[in-house]
Amino acid sequence: MTRTDQESLRLWLRLFTTTTLVERQLDSALKREFGSTLPRFDLMAQLERAPDGLRMGELSERILTTGGNVTWLVRALEADKLVTRRVSPTDKRAAIVRLTAAGKRHFAAMAHAHERWVSDIFAALPADDQRAMHTRLGVVKDRVRSPRSSS
Repeated sequence: MTRTDQESLRLWLRLFTTTTLVERQLDSALKREFGSTLPRFDLMAQLERAPDGLRMGELSERILTTGGNVTWLVRALEADKLVTRRVSPTDKRAAIVRLTAAGKRHFAAMAHAHERWVSDIFAALPADDQRAMHTRLGVVKDRVRSPRSSS
């Protein structure tokens, strides 16, 4: 293993551990403050960005989870009257999910708190460092999305 390989592996482990810790902290805060979870928050965030609603498959792609998980999340949010699911007018096989008025209010409160928590977590880094990390991680994200052949 080369020195570069070792550094790459160390970076991956640090990134993975940090991401896991941040997700746990945010999930715990959402449970404590709103009786919600990070996956529910993520799904609602996607719907908030799409006022006309999204198909179940689109939700699955956007939150990077399986169709089964999306179905389970949507059912739970429907039971809480935070989303509605209706048959698509253009494709009777597809369901369109939208936030309800109560869902919009609930999400707005969660989003405000979430922003505060994330800001607090990253306050240890100066804004310039945050911007630089964002840019560098964007390079890695692009590489993963369109991988070159590794020979």
